Amino acid sequence: MRTKEMVFAALFAAFIGALALVPPIPLGFIPVPVTAQTLGVMLAGCFLGRKIAGISLILFIVLVALGLPMLSGGRGGLTYLIGPSAGYIFSWPIAAFCIGWATEKVWGKLKIWKVFIINFVFGAVLVSLIGAPVMAMITHIPVWTALVGAVGFLPGDCIKAIIAAVVAVQLKTISPIEEKVNSL
Repeated sequence: MRTKEMVFAALFAAFIGALALVPPIPLGFIPVPVTAQTLGVMLAGCFLGRKIAGISLILFIVLVALGLPMLSGGRGGLTYLIGPSAGYIFSWPIAAFCIGWATEKVWGKLKIWKVFIINFVFGAVLVSLIGAPVMAMITHIPVWTALVGAVGFLPGDCIKAIIAAVVAVQLKTISPIEEKVNSL
């Protein structure tokens, strides 16, 4: 891994940690709040590409495990990696990798609507499909109930997917994906 890639991975881990400053929005019907941090996951994937995005989110989780207050509401530590939000948090590297992979596939014909769909499918739907069953297992509720509760995340996730798509397309020329494509 090149120095530039390590810097991008660290910067995005820090950026996602900074998004924790946006107060979480509790939904009330499930114990996992709406946070701005999934915006960072989407941006990491569609700006950095699969490899750097995945590494960035793994680094983020390691920093949370070490106790740094990088989760919304200034939370951090192993407790939060085994609580109701655990499945959502552990889905982030997978989502970022998948978003990066799919974005790389359409890079030559990058359009906002394509990146929006990629972000929504992998940054919203996939995260919920991983996070909700884990939350159900931890909180001892039926999986179906958890999945229905996760629908509450979709309006905010749509907005985050649009923002990430617009930003990624606007910053295409400075993306590490662009550099990788041009070096081939």
